[in-house]
Amino acid sequence: MLYNIAMKTYQYVIKGRVQGVAFRYYTVRYAQNLGVKGTVKNLFNGDVEVYAQGEPENIKRFETFLHSGPPAAVVDGVIKEELDSNEVFPGFEIIF
Repeated sequence: MLYNIAMKTYQYVIKGRVQGVAFRYYTVRYAQNLGVKGTVKNLFNGDVEVYAQGEPENIKRFETFLHSGPPAAVVDGVIKEELDSNEVFPGFEIIF
């Protein structure tokens, strides 16, 4: 598989009741199904942080998921930032 070096990288911070509800697990599964690469991790303040790369249409679908999360989550907001990054993620994984 060839990687597009010019692929955009996005950082998301998801706020709300997003820890203790399997948010990271569902995020990995959803990303893998879409072919989105990156990472997800819990932050100490109760938020979840996601880095993502992928085709624009898949990123858009992924963002839709991030705004709702898994069934037990309550997402109050999502902060999105486009990053200048040359890093290419090999897959999608949980960071501890």
